[in-house]
Amino acid sequence: MENWTTVIKPKNKLLSVDFKEIWQYRDLFSMFVKRDIITQYKQTVLGPAWFFVQPILTTIMYMIVFGAIAGISTDGLPQPLFYLAGISMWQYFADCLNKTSNTFVANANIFGKVYFPRLIVPFSVVTSNLVRFFIQLSLFIAVYLYYVVLTDIHIMPNIYVLLFPILLLIVAGLAFGFGILFSSLTTKYRDLTMLLAFFVQLWMYATPVIYPLSTITNKTIQLVMQINPMTGVIEAYKYGMLGVGTFSWGTLGYSFGFMIVLLTIGIVVFNKVQRSFMDTV
Repeated sequence: MENWTTVIKPKNKLLSVDFKEIWQYRDLFSMFVKRDIITQYKQTVLGPAWFFVQPILTTIMYMIVFGAIAGISTDGLPQPLFYLAGISMWQYFADCLNKTSNTFVANANIFGKVYFPRLIVPFSVVTSNLVRFFIQLSLFIAVYLYYVVLTDIHIMPNIYVLLFPILLLIVAGLAFGFGILFSSLTTKYRDLTMLLAFFVQLWMYATPVIYPLSTITNKTIQLVMQINPMTGVIEAYKYGMLGVGTFSWGTLGYSFGFMIVLLTIGIVVFNKVQRSFMDTV
């Protein structure tokens, strides 16, 4: 049997994801994850303390603007607890989306010099942001325990709290799918990078992060909210953790189905763009 020095293979299918190859580059994946975690606050004064400072300051701002001034309901829950619940999950989604959306442009120098599965980069972003999410989740749990143990306020999670891993998977999948899709488009249309940050801010207000879904009575707005795939996830998260909110298997199923379709489209576009993106970046 002859030993060939060159093997010519057909092009990969647009929908193919070589998980075996990604696994072979797991050391590189770990390096990217460590890089994202370490370099984010490496040259800051407070360092990792920003993981706590940011949600605390955001919560205080929401309490003043939306609680004290606007008087928006929090479903009878203490404002810090209600806002932290929404902030922790939404911030993970927003961070993953914003960072993965710049995959090709930000890593053009690396991609142009050495080959490795390009999906490793957005995968590493989604994974590294889990560290920040769980740190902020610990802050939420600390505030939760404060109200449960030291106050007379009755707060009780329910059986749906067991859906937490699935909810986190859906959020990560949505952020990953939107991120690689926008990343593929920004190789030609750089304006999308600037528009995306603005769009994500508006998207938050169309998601029940700082208000309960039950306060929306207009049917047209309700329809728009239901189209938003993050609505069902955020409401299910609050319902499981805090025992208040609106839970619907149909809405949650829609979010999961939306994630699958989005990932399919995102991978197809990403695989197509990665073959020739160096010509346009």
